[in-house]
Amino acid sequence: MTARADRTAMHWGGATDVGRVRTSNQDQFLARPDLDLWAVADGMGGHSGGEVASQIACDTLGRAYADQTVDGLIEAVEQANSAVYRAGHDNPDLTGMGTTVVALAAVRHEGDDVLAIANVGDSRCYRYADGELDQVTTDHSLVADLVRDGSLSPEEAAVHPQRNIVTRVLGVYDSVPVDVFAVDPRDGDRYVLCSDGLFNEVPEPAIAAVLRRERDPDAAARHLVHLAVEGGGRDNVTVVVVDVVDDGGRASTASAALARDGGAGGPGGPRPSPAYAEDDADRWRSRRRRRGDTAEIDAVPGGSVLADPEVGDGEDEPEAGRPRRRRRFTWRVAMFTLLILVVIGGAVATIQWYGTSAYFVGFEGDRVAIFKGRPGGLLWIEPELVDVTDLERERVPESRRQDIDQAIEQTSLSDARRYVANVTEQADELHPLSTTTSTVATTTTSSAPPATTTTAAP
Repeated sequence: MTARADRTAMHWGGATDVGRVRTSNQDQFLARPDLDLWAVADGMGGHSGGEVASQIACDTLGRAYADQTVDGLIEAVEQANSAVYRAGHDNPDLTGMGTTVVALAAVRHEGDDVLAIANVGDSRCYRYADGELDQVTTDHSLVADLVRDGSLSPEEAAVHPQRNIVTRVLGVYDSVPVDVFAVDPRDGDRYVLCSDGLFNEVPEPAIAAVLRRERDPDAAARHLVHLAVEGGGRDNVTVVVVDVVDDGGRASTASAALARDGGAGGPGGPRPSPAYAEDDADRWRSRRRRRGDTAEIDAVPGGSVLADPEVGDGEDEPEAGRPRRRRRFTWRVAMFTLLILVVIGGAVATIQWYGTSAYFVGFEGDRVAIFKGRPGGLLWIEPELVDVTDLERERVPESRRQDIDQAIEQTSLSDARRYVANVTEQADELHPLSTTTSTVATTTTSSAPPATTTTAAP
C-alpha cells in the first residue's frame, strides 16, 4: 500500500492480534494514507473500556487531523484525548478508561517535508536505517523513568514485573502533555509503530532482523506480530510499518552538496541530516538550530511547538568583559514549577488508577481466588481479595496451575470469573466418574431403609 505527499512517498502495512491470553483486542491502528497519517493505540480499562478508548482515539485522530503540520498533529492528539475523556465521563461503565497512542505523519514545515511523530504512553516508534534500529519516541512509563534516573538498567527494565505501568495516557484527564519529534525523511528508512505487545515479547535485534529480511512492509508487520504471539502472546500486539520510498531526491542532493563543499556545513552551506544520536527531547529544536534560525522550536511538556523570541544571534555567549546576567525568579519559572508539580501529581494519580483498575486470578491458601489490583502489588497499592472460590489447588489441571501460581491478569471482574469458570469446567472433565459414583451411592443408601421398614410392618 502506498501514500504520497507533495514530494515524499511511502509504502505501509499493518497487522494486529489478540494474543494467547487476552479475551478481547484492545489495540487499534489507524491508516490514513490519503492524509499521510498512521497511528497505533493500546487501550486499557475494565469491561470493554480499553477497546472503546483505543477506537475513539483512532477515529477522532483521523477526523481531527485537518492541518497537515506539526501543530496540526498535536492538536489532533489533544482532541483524541478530549473525546476519550468525555466518553468515560458520560458513561459510568467506561469511567477510568484510557489509551496510549503513537502517531506518524508526513507534514510540511517551512517548505520542507518532515516526518512528525507524536506519542503519549508507552506505544513506540522505531526507525530502521542503515541496518540499525533506534527508538525514536520516549516511553511514558514507570520503568522508563527509573532507567532515565539511573535506578534501573535497560536490561532490568525489560523484565521488570511493573514494566507495563504507564505514567501518561489519553482519556484519564481532560488534558495531557504530548511529546512530538521531527525527522527528515530519507529514501530507504523504515518506521515501526507498535504497542507494547511487540517489544515485551520480541527483542530489538529480532525486530531488526525481520525488517532487514522482509522487504514488503505488510509482510514485515505480519511477521513481527506472529513472532510476538509465538513468543508468549501475553498481550494484544499491533504493528504498523511505514517505508520511505521516495524523498524527492533530498538524500542524493545533500550527498552531492557535501562532496562539493568537502563536507562543510554552516550558514549558506548544505544542511546536514538530523543527528539521530541526540537526546530525543532535543531532536525537534536541534533541527532549527542547525539551520541558523533566530527562533527555536521545542517539544515542550504541554505538547505545543513554541517559538522562543529570547533565542537569537549573539544571545548564547556574553561579550568579552560583560558580566553574565543572573537568572531571576519570573512568572515563567513559577509556571514551570507549577507544571512539574502537576505532572508529578498526575503520575501519582495515574499509578493509583493503574494499580486498582485490573483483576487477577491466583491462590488464596489452597483455593483459587480473584483479586483486584496487580500481582504482587504496585508500590503502595496492595491487591484486594475479592472472592475465594470452591476450586481447590489439587483439582486445578497441571497446565493451568503454574499460570495461576504466577497470577493471571484480567481486565475486568467478569473476565476473571469467566477464566475461573473455564478452569473449573476443565477440572470437572478430568474427574467425571468419581463425582457420578459418589452421587449414586448416597441415593441408594438413603432410600433403602424406608423400603425395608414399609415391607416389614404388615
